[in-house]
Amino acid sequence: MADSTHEIPEWKTTLIQTALQSNILTFGTFTLKSHRISPYFVNCGLFSRAKLIKAISSAYARELHAQTLRDPKFHFDVLFGPAYKGIPLCATVCDKLADLDEARYGEVGYSFNRKEVKDHGEGGLMVGEQLKGKRCVIIDDVMTAGTAIREAIEIIKSQGGELVGIIVAVDRQEKMVSEGEKAGNGDDGGARGSTIGEVRRETGVPVMAVLTLGDLIAGMGRLGRWDEVKQMQAYYEQYKPTD
Repeated sequence: MADSTHEIPEWKTTLIQTALQSNILTFGTFTLKSHRISPYFVNCGLFSRAKLIKAISSAYARELHAQTLRDPKFHFDVLFGPAYKGIPLCATVCDKLADLDEARYGEVGYSFNRKEVKDHGEGGLMVGEQLKGKRCVIIDDVMTAGTAIREAIEIIKSQGGELVGIIVAVDRQEKMVSEGEKAGNGDDGGARGSTIGEVRRETGVPVMAVLTLGDLIAGMGRLGRWDEVKQMQAYYEQYKPTD
């Protein structure tokens, strides 16, 4: 669901306000990699100052904690952050999980991969916790085509870890890109699922998002930003997925 009646916790509204004030969430006319014209854009790379890092890492921790409350069988030992954007996330979110509930999360570790295997010192592909026999959650900023996430899944498998979840900052809640769009010819109007939905079906694990388009619409409604709400709702109706 993506409308202004969607209920969100207060911390999500606060995060949306922070993103607006820091120009992380902006409105206008944005041409995406898919050639779609979006009325909004979220630049997660701008969560780069101390208070902003604190805001986003705390939000990831809250969403992970919420998943453990929704599903008592959901447990994890390691946050795996794919290089490069996942690297600061896996470390800072571990810290915020311990702040949230040290008894529950104090032993959660983090791990990330190198882009090139190191052939000196301790060597190897990985930095941080070993993944063998560990329950792993992939943490990253966005999921577009799902290519980077699938690469991360293969790394976890190759290291002997078990994938139990994936979490990203933003779920745009839009259908996968058509072949026509890839060629620059526009959407064919066909019904398709989302990338997140496809990855969820492929892996069988929960794929979580700190903020969805529905959250953004609800949050902007709370802030009285109705022009932006209408623009995002129209975009959702044009590209809404079947899942």
